Amino acid sequence: MLDAGDLVVLSGPLGSGKTFLARALCRSLGVPREQRVTSPTFGLVHEYTGSLPIRHADLYRIESAAELRELGLDAARDDGAVLLVEWGEGYQRELGGDALLVRLALDPRRSHVSATGARSRVILERLSLALAAEPLDAQG
Repeated sequence: MLDAGDLVVLSGPLGSGKTFLARALCRSLGVPREQRVTSPTFGLVHEYTGSLPIRHADLYRIESAAELRELGLDAARDDGAVLLVEWGEGYQRELGGDALLVRLALDPRRSHVSATGARSRVILERLSLALAAEPLDAQG
């Protein structure tokens, strides 16, 4: 359901599954299984190529909008990359606004998905329809 220039912001406490979900999204976008998809905590941004270019960022250590601009994520988005951003909830505007927000919780393990703009609302509606058509089984 993701397309060129889409932004997905992943938030939640340490260990809640942000990188796991980013890895699953990368796989669904065609990043091969033999390519490792790991947390970009220390490198800040990892680049992948699937059916679309993907930038997976971790903004945990970013302290200002100026530092964020140095990463070039806004330009990558403008160039058609899908942005998967961990710890990006405080920088949505700087990342281009319209975002699919995925909030993960540990206890109980839950997720909440919301949209902040027209494009992300389209994605959320499609996701809702897909989940209604194929409900999860007891195994999740």
